[in-house]
Amino acid sequence: MNAEIEAAGFFGLLNWEEMTGLSKFWVDMISIPIFSAVAGLITNWTGVIMLFAPVRFTGFYVPGLKTLFPLLPRKVQILPTFAPGGILGFQGFIPARAEKMASLMVDNAVAKIGTAKDFFDQMDPRKISAQVAHVALPNVRSMVDSIMTTEHPQLWADMPPRAREAIYARVEAELPAITDRAFDFIGANIDQLLDVKLMVVGYLRRRPELLKDVIYGLGAPELRFMTRSGVLGFPFGVVVALWLSLLHYSSPHGDTPAMIELPGWLHTLVHLVPAWLVVVLGGAVVGVLVNIIAIKVVFEPANPQPRYKYPWGVAKFAKRQYQAAADLGHAIGYQIVTLDVVTEQLLDGPSGDKTRAVIAHFLQLEIDRILGPLRSVTRLAVGPRHFDAIQATAGASLATEMKPWLVEDVEFSQSTAASVDELATEKLRELPPEEFVEMLYTAIEQDAWLLYLHGGILGALVGGVHLLVFGA
Repeated sequence: MNAEIEAAGFFGLLNWEEMTGLSKFWVDMISIPIFSAVAGLITNWTGVIMLFAPVRFTGFYVPGLKTLFPLLPRKVQILPTFAPGGILGFQGFIPARAEKMASLMVDNAVAKIGTAKDFFDQMDPRKISAQVAHVALPNVRSMVDSIMTTEHPQLWADMPPRAREAIYARVEAELPAITDRAFDFIGANIDQLLDVKLMVVGYLRRRPELLKDVIYGLGAPELRFMTRSGVLGFPFGVVVALWLSLLHYSSPHGDTPAMIELPGWLHTLVHLVPAWLVVVLGGAVVGVLVNIIAIKVVFEPANPQPRYKYPWGVAKFAKRQYQAAADLGHAIGYQIVTLDVVTEQLLDGPSGDKTRAVIAHFLQLEIDRILGPLRSVTRLAVGPRHFDAIQATAGASLATEMKPWLVEDVEFSQSTAASVDELATEKLRELPPEEFVEMLYTAIEQDAWLLYLHGGILGALVGGVHLLVFGA
């Protein structure tokens, strides 16, 4: 192969040495590092996108894929590229692993902040109780009317107005004490009523968009750095260009002898891989290396190390722990462990029946006491079983209605969120750097090999484009 063909691109139609007046050495030294930097930038930019997008699986039907799928290796089957029914597509790594990622977030962040009791105490059960009593007070009359009308309309219709007013007044007066006793009991037994991990994992699993936003917000500066670090492909491109020059100038071209004389064994070793394959493999290696370096710089080492071990000294994410902890604490307080999420889990979660039973129990005791002299007459009139049903209905009614009462007051919800934010931020800032770094690293580490594979394929493609444009 002569020099003209080697330096020709677009299937031999362009001769870059002739067009530019530069030697092949300078054509390669200019073009290959630029292409390598572009390959690195594209690789890291698309790699970060692949972590988060698309949030929902997007794909199309491929004939025969349903039959082929069971034959694929397990490691291929679990990729977020397949959907039931022979659908081929893609979903961002983090949304695709929403349940697993949420579980890792709980284990590496939420669980280290505190227990269910810590979170509930930070929300202040007495404040929640006072809020329930405050917003429930205007509804006491309608609630009592609803219960009595449903359970025994005739008795309620026949009851003298003064007796009704007495019941209304007593329930209204005793409501704060009733809710205080109920929430004191709930607070003391919150670990049996509320499973924080189950709550957070279930909430984020149903909302992959929120999980994506939380993880991206936690490491946004580091993810931007990972994209920009693709320019590291430039110095690697210089190495590839120098190797190609060694191949070129150590070989004779027509009547021109080799400019660099190599011993026979070294010449054979150097020319073992042809120039075109060096370009393609070089692009693949660059694509992998820029990904590895970016991830290393962001996450290793968590604690400062000598520069001879790590030229950058300490991981970028570890450097930013103080601010990143505040960002994650804010997300936990205002988006994840919020009053409405906790309330929903308490009342409608796996232990919701226990929570409702607690509220019903305390309200039953108070209704029994408030009815006072009317208790015996009422119980006799409606029957013991029906009387107990009225009390149970009252408790269940309050438990059902209090959820919207709590969360509809934006100011109150914001104040509880601020308290959780403060607790989470403080605890996250106190974490050892290695544990803090682990929170974001685990989200990326799970599929790091796919990022490297993606980088290698893209790098090889960019190398192929360079071959097409500039020749071997």
